[in-house]
Amino acid sequence: PLAKSDFLMKDLDRAINVVLKGRAGKITVNGKEFNGVMPAVRLADDEVASVLTYVRNSWGNAGGLVNAADVHKTRKGGGGGH
Repeated sequence: PLAKSDFLMKDLDRAINVVLKGRAGKITVNGKEFNGVMPAVRLADDEVASVLTYVRNSWGNAGGLVNAADVHKTRKGGGGGH
């Protein structure tokens, strides 16, 4: 569900939190329901930013740059997404 993903592109803070904390259960992406598990990963802020920059700019997505400061703010609970 990453290609041209409305779920991924709608909320950067949510995307960051999915990478940081993982996610389980149903989500709807582009009108289609998915039910699965993504485990949390232990990455530094700059690594999370690099992963999300790549994913948000691949498979028909156009999400721009995610930087380590965005990830840091979200990790600390302050939000930071665009």
